[in-house]
Amino acid sequence: MKPVQRYAVALPGAPGGHARVRTVIVHRTDRIGPASEPVFEDATGRFRFEVGGGVAHVLELPQEYGTVHPCLEAVPMP
Repeated sequence: MKPVQRYAVALPGAPGGHARVRTVIVHRTDRIGPASEPVFEDATGRFRFEVGGGVAHVLELPQEYGTVHPCLEAVPMP
């Protein structure tokens, strides 16, 4: 089976802020993260995650996101 090349990762809004969830599409890079899983990033390079087992572990987010849960759901994309 071919490895997944793209994932959709949903970033929650600020707690209590009633902000909409933002979905970011990330693409596989040639890098490996701290847990030896592949690293995925968006087209701008501002969002970076290590993805393994359907879970996106936050490596880098734009500053305006502040602190989010370190583990987010990663949905494979065609």
